[in-house]
Parts: sequence; structure tokens; C-alpha cells
Amino acid sequence: MKKFAALLLVSSVALFAACGKQESAPAAASTGNAAASRIIVGLDDNFPPMGFRDTNNELVGFDIDMAKEASRRLGMTVEFKPIDWSAKEAELNGKRVDVLWNGLTITDERKKNISFTAPYMTNHQIVIVGTNSPVKAKADLAGRVVGAQDGSSAVDAIKKEGQIAASLKELKTFGDNVTALMDLSAGRLDAIVVDEVVGRYLISKRAGEYRVLDENFGTEEYGVGVRKDDADLLGKLDKTLASMKQDGTAARIATQWFGTDITK
Repeated sequence: MKKFAALLLVSSVALFAACGKQESAPAAASTGNAAASRIIVGLDDNFPPMGFRDTNNELVGFDIDMAKEASRRLGMTVEFKPIDWSAKEAELNGKRVDVLWNGLTITDERKKNISFTAPYMTNHQIVIVGTNSPVKAKADLAGRVVGAQDGSSAVDAIKKEGQIAASLKELKTFGDNVTALMDLSAGRLDAIVVDEVVGRYLISKRAGEYRVLDENFGTEEYGVGVRKDDADLLGKLDKTLASMKQDGTAARIATQWFGTDITK
């Protein structure tokens, strides 16, 4: 499959050069229809434990394992494509990827542009501060610098609470949560808002440095994002995810990553 993709890329480059095109075409992605044999998963590859690179630079994570198993059951080859997460909907609708599968929160705003599978996990937007921080509640964030990942639902969750959002000195966004946490450690942030499954995993690696506020910025659900015109693939994924839950596969994968079954 990799050799075929390479030949296809070379052929495409030659064709565009011969025609004198100034703009490059979108990368080829599978159609998601019944004849498709490949599914391209768009993800943020620095989003542990959902999808990230291990010490061997291999993509691993809960959503990686879920996507691999679902693709296997669908008889499709899966390809993981790291993308700019802040441009995820453009990547999907531009057909550069077939699905968005990486701790993607289901929101009404996103539903305007893409379709979602049934939820497979419940999540919260938690607030992380340093262990010795004077911040005890969301109200204490007034006049402080708060970080969140650019394009994430954490940003939406903060803005939804208008009074608190307006009280912040600055809402600073980052390309990924790991960098935001580093800025918190360095004292350049007073707090970060992040998906609970991600935040608790990250801070567990540095025990004693951080604490999580009792208050959070709301409950949300994760789903797989699919193009609105790809109803066939959406139906297949919904059916497959349901079977993975019913036969205990989803619970087994969740327990491997979280120590317990947190699937919905």
C-alpha cells in the first residue's frame, strides 16, 4: 500500500507539472463508500493518551487502538495522518482525511459542518494548576493567564462561561496540551483547561507538581467526525463501535489505557 501511494504521488506531481498547474490538489483520501479499502484518520499526534508518539516515534494511544480495531472489522486498511488540529474540519471536508478520530468533542457548532458517530466516551474540561497555586476555584482565575489548546473544545468551554472568560487577563492558546503544561510549569501560565482524559494522564507522569480543581468547565462527549456526505461510512462506524462495546473490546482497550472502562 505504501509503494502504491508513493507511485500515485509521483504520477500526480508529474501530471501537474506537465499541465503547468500553480496550485496543488488536495491529497487523495479514500471515499468512505462501500468500495473503499482504506480509511485515513486525521489526528493530533501530540494528544496523549488518545493519540501520540512513543519513544520509537510510533503512533500509539486509546483512539489509535480503537481505530485499528474498527478498521480491521470493516476490512479496511487504516492510515493515520497528523494534521493541524485547529484546521481539522477543513482537512476533513477537503477530503484530505476520511475521519477525525482523536478525542473529538461533539458540539452543536461542529455539527453544522460535520457528522458524528454516537458518543463513545464522556469527558470533562478540567482546570489544572500548580500544587502551590492560590487558585482554588474558577472565580480565582480572574486577572490570570489561562492556557488551552488552539481549536480545542476547552477554548469553547471557557468562552461559554462569559463572565469568567471576560475576567481573565489572557486566554493563551497553544498548538498542543503538552506545550501548555510546560508553560504552566515554567510559570508563564496560571492554569490550563484541558480534556480530563488527557490532563490526568499528563499530570500522572509528574506526580506532586499539579492539582485539579474540583470545579470544571462542563461535561462533553467524544465521537468520530465524518463528512456529512459520507453517510455510508458513518453508518458502518456506528455499527462497528456498537459491536466493540457489546463484545467487551472497547472496555478492554480502555482498561489498557486508563486502568478502567471509561467508554460510554
